[in-house]
Amino acid sequence: MRQLIAVFAFFTMALAMPAVTSAAEIVHYELKEWKSKHLHDAEKSKVIIKTLKDLGCEVEEADHNGHKDVKYRCPKRRKMPVKSHEEALKWEKWLKEYGFRAYHTH
Repeated sequence: MRQLIAVFAFFTMALAMPAVTSAAEIVHYELKEWKSKHLHDAEKSKVIIKTLKDLGCEVEEADHNGHKDVKYRCPKRRKMPVKSHEEALKWEKWLKEYGFRAYHTH
């Protein structure tokens, strides 16, 4: 669990950094239709919600039956400069796991 939170914290820190014009890679992403997740861990849900919001997504959340329902979408194409190919692959993987259309360019 701590490892997962550390990964999300890394992603959140990367999003908070100003765009670098000399980025080695650019991650492109979008999610036109609403997706949802049922999150049972309060700390994990906070990090995921913050990450989605930092990505520029619309986020709706509701608590019920002991867990949090999170709906999200990002209908406009967005791009995020990153410093390395490895970082681009991590972001691309995470975005795809959450239902985004994502790819990166050099």
